[in-house]
Amino acid sequence: MPASTRPRTPRTRLRIALAALATLASATLTAVPAPAAQADTPTTGHLTGTLPDGATWIADVPAHWNGTLLLFSHGFGPTVAKDAPSDAVRTELLAEGYAMAGSSYDPHGSMWALNSAERDQFATLDAVTGKIGSPRRTLAVGQSMGGLVNAQIARDGAGRVDGALGLCGLVAGGTDLDNYQLDAEYTIARLLLPGQDVDLVRFGSADAAAATAEKLTDAVTAAQTTPQGRARIALAAAFLNLPAWAPGQDQPAPTDWASQEEQQYTWFAQGILSFVEGGRYAVEQSVGGDNSWNLGVDYARLLAGSVHAPQVRALYRAAGLDLGADLTSLTRGAAISADPAAVRTAQRTSSAGQGLGVPLLDVHTIADNLVPVEQERQFGDRVRTAGDGALLRQAYVERQGHCTFTTAETVAALHALEHRVSSGHWDDAASPAALQRSATALGLDGAAYIPYRPADLTVGRDRPAHPTHH
Repeated sequence: MPASTRPRTPRTRLRIALAALATLASATLTAVPAPAAQADTPTTGHLTGTLPDGATWIADVPAHWNGTLLLFSHGFGPTVAKDAPSDAVRTELLAEGYAMAGSSYDPHGSMWALNSAERDQFATLDAVTGKIGSPRRTLAVGQSMGGLVNAQIARDGAGRVDGALGLCGLVAGGTDLDNYQLDAEYTIARLLLPGQDVDLVRFGSADAAAATAEKLTDAVTAAQTTPQGRARIALAAAFLNLPAWAPGQDQPAPTDWASQEEQQYTWFAQGILSFVEGGRYAVEQSVGGDNSWNLGVDYARLLAGSVHAPQVRALYRAAGLDLGADLTSLTRGAAISADPAAVRTAQRTSSAGQGLGVPLLDVHTIADNLVPVEQERQFGDRVRTAGDGALLRQAYVERQGHCTFTTAETVAALHALEHRVSSGHWDDAASPAALQRSATALGLDGAAYIPYRPADLTVGRDRPAHPTHH
């Protein structure tokens, strides 16, 4: 394999991923001092401040403010304040007259900063409005992990925010995330590294998480060279809810099982397990232990509920492997139990969907490798069970990757949310056709809104079986 195409080691990929996150999350915190706010003259320009827990906040207020303040919740990564999903989105929204603000979250703990994020966002709102005056309207916006924070704000923020826009949000919550990722990691370890001791939970350090990522990724790389290995990779990918459509490639045909697996392998080769294991370490830091488990999971039943089950069965047949035997082996070996206190902490800090207090529009790409679109199905079901389905709308973009929205798609979604807040009705504003028309009419960078319904999230448990330390 040429050096230019040889997969990087997971430790290298983790460093690259975190460096990229730092670049994405960075924002200038040294602003030109603004004049003191007056009762009838709001402060404008770039503003900064610090909250009691050490979190920093920033805000950008245009000279011709339209009266709407956007409270932005950033995603997983370094705890650096950010007030927009991208520089391009910030530029467009400032030109349209929006003010924007956002906090770093508490910088003293884990990058999975759910213990402080919602509190710090509300404190930022207070700090910013103290300088610029009360907005005519406040809308929450959140991306990735910040989409989970945003869903919490939409649940708790009635009277403080008027509506919320979620982008590629991790709305199924931290425990569902860790559980389906554990299923994939466990499948790789048990089927591709039989008899080897692979630490999958309770990482003592970032290095330990990176070592597990390296071991699992090396196993996947080796397995890709045989039909049997590729079938087992597809099984792990099904449990990971991993899309079968990778960047820079055409979407495979519905029954082109081999191409689907090849594109799933592309996600593995690009280092997804480095991100997964680094994220697990951060979640465990935040919640005080392991909040995931597979004790009691029936892996045959779990696969039966996956949208990728036909692909897995077909590849197993082609490879001459006994799928039933592998699933039985996984079920018999499943012995990881959660730490009860960590489960409780994650439920309190890292979940959403128990209801909504304001209208929420969620937007997701249909082939998201880090926060699978199936999370929207899980979240929507929870909101409807809570009786708040009328407040929720979900929209989908036909594209690969995590948070890969165009500026036009993001701004059009914000306009649709504003219509709901202003009129009291969604009407047709959040339909795929209306969002596509609105985004295209902006004349920016295109759009790909489509009608879409996500499959069920493959996670297979609601609460831990005998959640004792193992």
